[in-house]
Amino acid sequence: MEPSPLELPADTVQRIAAALQCHPTDERVALYLDEKDELKHFRDYFYIPKMKDLPPIDLSLVNKDENAIYFLGNSLGLQPKMVKTYLEEELDKWAKMGAYGHDVGKRPWITGDECIVGLMEDIVGANEKEIALMNALTVNLHLLLYAIESQLQLHGLNVEKSMRIIKPREGEEILRMEDILEVIEKEGDSIAVILFSGVHFYSGQLLDMPAITKAGQAKGCFVGFDLAHAVGNVELHLHDWGVDFACWCSYKYLNSGAGGLAGAFVHEKHTHTIRPALVGWFGHELSTRFEMDNKLQLIPGVTGFRISNPPILLVCSLHASLEIFKKATMKALRRKSILLTGYLEYMIKQYYHKDKAETNESIVNIITPSRIEDRGCQLTLTFTVPKKNVFQELEKRGVVVKKQSIRAGTVVQQVKAMACSAGIPCGRWFESQLLHFPPRLLLMHLGKQRRMAQVLGPLHPHGRP
Repeated sequence: MEPSPLELPADTVQRIAAALQCHPTDERVALYLDEKDELKHFRDYFYIPKMKDLPPIDLSLVNKDENAIYFLGNSLGLQPKMVKTYLEEELDKWAKMGAYGHDVGKRPWITGDECIVGLMEDIVGANEKEIALMNALTVNLHLLLYAIESQLQLHGLNVEKSMRIIKPREGEEILRMEDILEVIEKEGDSIAVILFSGVHFYSGQLLDMPAITKAGQAKGCFVGFDLAHAVGNVELHLHDWGVDFACWCSYKYLNSGAGGLAGAFVHEKHTHTIRPALVGWFGHELSTRFEMDNKLQLIPGVTGFRISNPPILLVCSLHASLEIFKKATMKALRRKSILLTGYLEYMIKQYYHKDKAETNESIVNIITPSRIEDRGCQLTLTFTVPKKNVFQELEKRGVVVKKQSIRAGTVVQQVKAMACSAGIPCGRWFESQLLHFPPRLLLMHLGKQRRMAQVLGPLHPHGRP
């Protein structure tokens, strides 16, 4: 029952159901998917919160010792178990060696970021020398001079006249690629920099980055992407696409912890032509960095944009996560993500599509694009019930969701986290828990599908492996 490389998730679900001689919504489909999941063992690499430790929990409704149902991975990924070990290694080194820790160990503090940058190559599709691990996302956008509105104001420019924002058409939620390309074609000659999100944080839309890059560069524009919701979510090939620059955070899909070390990319074609406007001492060549002779020897490329020494404790947590990605591979994670997201979409449509819903039932619409090529692991849903009590009921039952995901009381985002989620949260979990909720609570219980931390294995109805 192996899927065809071109088989759509819905077709996969129906094919498996036919072979098992059951309905596609039967939990046996989810159990089968879990059984065949080659990534399920990765779930053991992460800590998953227990019901009893969640502040809003109602212990009369749950088993306090079971795992929580974590749907907040696109806000903060769960903790890899090796984080604590790596942190203790550096703390122990600091205690025993003091300043000698700058030069010794598997993560010398002077070059700690450089020790792990190679693990990021396959995740963003770039050469090691095109990547720098530093700062936070917005700081890196400023350093690359493209934190748009602030930079315009800093240079005394009128924001409304100098910044062109492309919005969806009236009555639509998704940007149309033809509209983006049309603006670039018509106005590109007057545009210096094009900056888009790789995956839109609200709609979950995955933009055609190669097409945008090609169109923008044809007009002489620099093209870059904010990859906060794309890195660790979808396959990226920044070098091959010819993207000029990019930035990302690591605390979401990359599971590095709150305030985790961010990353930046500058294509190697700009190695000797683009220099940072704001220079820091860690952008200076290491061989002469400590001579302090006030003669800058800037490292070529994105590494020259580094401001100061790497925060080694943040390096540790990112290191622990990137090792997991290296083992799992983005190709395998993306393959699983497509199936999981499609499976969840299939289940939602089976129960709550406007064509399925009964007169007084909730209706659910998915505003995230339906084409696999146009989305990552997130589905954004609109529904016909108020939000106020929904979160309370979910939180009391150990379902961790993000209140800010709601827009005007009608929208919820959910993230299918490739490696840690499996068929169960969409199948048996859907039936055993969601269908027991009153209609107006049901949709929100789908909430935030966990991502990498839970992406890496099946999550059963009550969090059991």
